[in-house]
Amino acid sequence: MALIPLQYRLDGPRDAPVVLLVPPFGTTMSVWDAQLPALTRDHQVLRINHRGHGFSPAPEGPYTIADMALDVLRVLEERGFSRVSAVGAGFGSSLLVWIAANSPRTLDRLALLAAAPRTPPSHRWDRIAAKVRASGLAAVADEVTLPWFTPDMLDDRPEDVERFAEDFGRLDPGAFASVCDAVAVMDQRNLVAAVRAPTLVVAGAHDPLLPPGHGRRLADGIVDARFEVVPGAAHLVGVERAEQVNELVTEHLTRWRPGSVV
Repeated sequence: MALIPLQYRLDGPRDAPVVLLVPPFGTTMSVWDAQLPALTRDHQVLRINHRGHGFSPAPEGPYTIADMALDVLRVLEERGFSRVSAVGAGFGSSLLVWIAANSPRTLDRLALLAAAPRTPPSHRWDRIAAKVRASGLAAVADEVTLPWFTPDMLDDRPEDVERFAEDFGRLDPGAFASVCDAVAVMDQRNLVAAVRAPTLVVAGAHDPLLPPGHGRRLADGIVDARFEVVPGAAHLVGVERAEQVNELVTEHLTRWRPGSVV
C-alpha cells in the first residue's frame, strides 16, 4: 500500500507543542481558519488536506480509513513529530480514532468534533459516491454541503457558506467518491475502547448528519472522555460557533485533566 504525500501547512511558534488539525472530508484545511488565532497562541499548528482535497494527490481508489490515517502519520514522521495533540472534525475524527487505537504513543490529547463511532446505517454515502462517479461533484453539491450549516448560518453568513461550496467544487471527484466509500462502511466501535489519550468530544446541537447522540456514544466508549454539545450549530460546529469551540478546545489542550471539575 502506497502512502500519499499530503499537502500540509505549519503555523505558529516553532518551539511550541504541536497540535494536528484533521478536517472533515469535502473540506480543506481552511475549515480551521477560525481556530488558528486561538491555537497558535500556545501551539504550532499542523493542518493537512486529505487525498484529492486542496493540492494533495488523488490516487485511484479504493481507500480505507487505515490508508488515510497512515497518510497523516506519514506527515508527522516527515516533520519529525513523534507526539502531538490533535483535533479532528467529522471524518477527520475517525482518522484520529484509528491513530489513537493503533499508534497510541503518537497522540497526547484528542478533541473530536461532530464525531461518531460508526457511520449511521444508511445507503446515503453509497448513493452520493455513485452520483459523483456518474455526473460529477455538481450533482451532489447541495446535498453534501447544506447539512453542514444551520438555516440561520445560511441566512446570516451566505458568503461563508459559498466559500465552502466553492472549495467543495474544486475537489477531485474520484477521490471524493472513494472517501465516500470508506465512510459508508466506517465502524470503529471495536477501536474506541483502546483510545487512551484524554479526549474531548463536541457535537453541534443541530447536526443533521451526526446528531449529538452519536457523539455521546463515542464519548461513552472512551475512558474518561468529556462530552459537550454546542447550541446553534450543525455539522461544521467549529465554523458556525468558533468562539465556543475555541474555548472548549484550548481549555482541553492546555488545562483540562480527566476527573477535573469544569
